[in-house]
Amino acid sequence: MTIQKTDLKNFSQPQLIEYVESLSQPSFRGKQIMGWLYRSGITEFSQMTDLAKIFRQLLEEKSCFSLFKDPLIERARDGCIKFGFHLEDNKIVESVLIPEPDRNTLCISSQVGCAMKCSFCLTGTMGFTRNLSPSEIVNQICGVRDFLLTLPDEERTGPKEISNVVFMGMGEPLNNLKNVLTSLSIMTEPKGLNLAGRRITVSTCGIAPRLRELGEKSSVNLAISLHAVDDEIRGRLMPVNSSYPVDQLLEACRSFPMPKRRRIMFEYILLKGINDSDKQAHQLAKKLRKIPCKINLLPYNESPALPYKSPDQNRILAFQEILRQAHYSVFIRNSRGSDISAACGQLAGKKDTVI
Repeated sequence: MTIQKTDLKNFSQPQLIEYVESLSQPSFRGKQIMGWLYRSGITEFSQMTDLAKIFRQLLEEKSCFSLFKDPLIERARDGCIKFGFHLEDNKIVESVLIPEPDRNTLCISSQVGCAMKCSFCLTGTMGFTRNLSPSEIVNQICGVRDFLLTLPDEERTGPKEISNVVFMGMGEPLNNLKNVLTSLSIMTEPKGLNLAGRRITVSTCGIAPRLRELGEKSSVNLAISLHAVDDEIRGRLMPVNSSYPVDQLLEACRSFPMPKRRRIMFEYILLKGINDSDKQAHQLAKKLRKIPCKINLLPYNESPALPYKSPDQNRILAFQEILRQAHYSVFIRNSRGSDISAACGQLAGKKDTVI
């Protein structure tokens, strides 16, 4: 009979302390273990040399710590790298590294597939399979970090470490909130991945009742996939709007517990002839009043499988100017990695490998 071992990477620091106490060990052992789990190159309990040998043997019997190995890798012409990580149930989850000279931003997934069915998103066509565990979320970061450490300097665009993490990959993070919160605790734990909360962004399509819990239990940035402020249009684009209409979502944003000087990021994909008119820009400016925010305009990443088109550059600039005249900080963000289906809304579990 095979004993099911406990994956220690599913535990936050407090949970890890509880676990070692259940093994009749002092609480500081949990802190020692956390200090080892997220170091590159640590693959066995025997390497945790400040733990007593008998305790290491006990951990080996009852527990494990998972790793992602041998990812599928695709490289885009613009330098982005898409990773496909194999899960234990033979599913694949995708992450995207976006390197720049001064930073590395990693876009990670929170679910296998997505249940939200946004009509402009290829990931939504996959349907929903399951939530990712905390270990499957943080191991995306560990796997890409280890890749960066082995990359020759001449092939590296940015630094050796991951600077920023965004939950903008596969899935809706707030529909997996418990596991996402545990993973955020691990990411920001000094003995864990040691990332600052201000360098982590969680993006949601608008699960309004869960926004407050995210804000109260983490210090990360919030991004809202808005894309329209007219309920009829947003409802056609995003079925979630029938459950949480625009006004309810924006009221939850107004009461979101946020550190001082932080702003909510509203993401607005521009779709030709659907949500890109001057009138809709004025409506957006009116609806976002009294919300500390910035706005990212995203020209649509076109796909042969979906019917939408991106507006031309003049229309995009006109939309931006209306919002600027209303005193908003507005940025036009051209997604990268589109030639390998790694841009926003394009992750769909592709299994081809190009190294």
